[in-house]
Amino acid sequence: MKALKTKYDLFKQKTYIVIYGSNTFAGRLFDLALLGVILLSVLLVMLESIEKLDAKYHTFIVVSEWIITVFFSIEYALRILCNKRPLKYVFSFYGIVDLISILPMYLSFFVPGSRMLSVIRALRLLRLFGILNLVHFTGQESQLKLAIKASRTKIIVFIYFILVVSILLGAIMYVIEGPESGFTSIPVSIYWCIVTLTTVGYGDIAPVTTLGQVIAAFIMIMGYGIIAVPTGIVTAEFANAKRNTPDMDGKRKCPSCTTIIYNEDSRYCHHCGEKLTNG
Repeated sequence: MKALKTKYDLFKQKTYIVIYGSNTFAGRLFDLALLGVILLSVLLVMLESIEKLDAKYHTFIVVSEWIITVFFSIEYALRILCNKRPLKYVFSFYGIVDLISILPMYLSFFVPGSRMLSVIRALRLLRLFGILNLVHFTGQESQLKLAIKASRTKIIVFIYFILVVSILLGAIMYVIEGPESGFTSIPVSIYWCIVTLTTVGYGDIAPVTTLGQVIAAFIMIMGYGIIAVPTGIVTAEFANAKRNTPDMDGKRKCPSCTTIIYNEDSRYCHHCGEKLTNG
């Protein structure tokens, strides 16, 4: 005979359903309210950086940020409390982001200006995918991860090559132009080369000699080709990953989250718990 659950156990269970679940009305309402608070907190941090608004509404902004921080602190504590594996949540991506989102306000007592780091709360908006049941994007997400992972080595080699080219061309420009043209050191010349190579072109430093301008033109033209290389590598790997992904059309899927149901006798979805229809 199973032991009856205590009020504390029931509280943890209900809290878990509301906080972690998005299939119930209460859970979805909580997630939407959480997103609204996150957006408000990010907006307050942005407004605080505007001197005129901060001077006029400083007290209101600070009090509002503290209220939001207390709300996030309680939410973070409840997520740990009701989770059967709290350490898994604490060290997960969202767990770390949730912790970082509440630390700046407390750190502001010891490190002035650290409150501005609260803008990292914007990362919590990634929960939108889970709230809107966009689980059918999981396949595309997995393919993209595989593509980036497969192209990682190629991109690292490519970046290393660009770094070597930037150092060589920067050193050459330092010798050709010299301090009188603004190329005061090799690091400054490398900075100019990277800015030119990426087609950013701030214009704070520019070659004045004919040879320097010829080299600059060569770097600019080369920059257009360089930008396309990483994109082409990832695109090729993405197409390859998509081609190697087995076709799941015709399989039984959950009507709520579109998860593939491999057990034809299942009455409920193993991912979201949605009741399945026959056929």
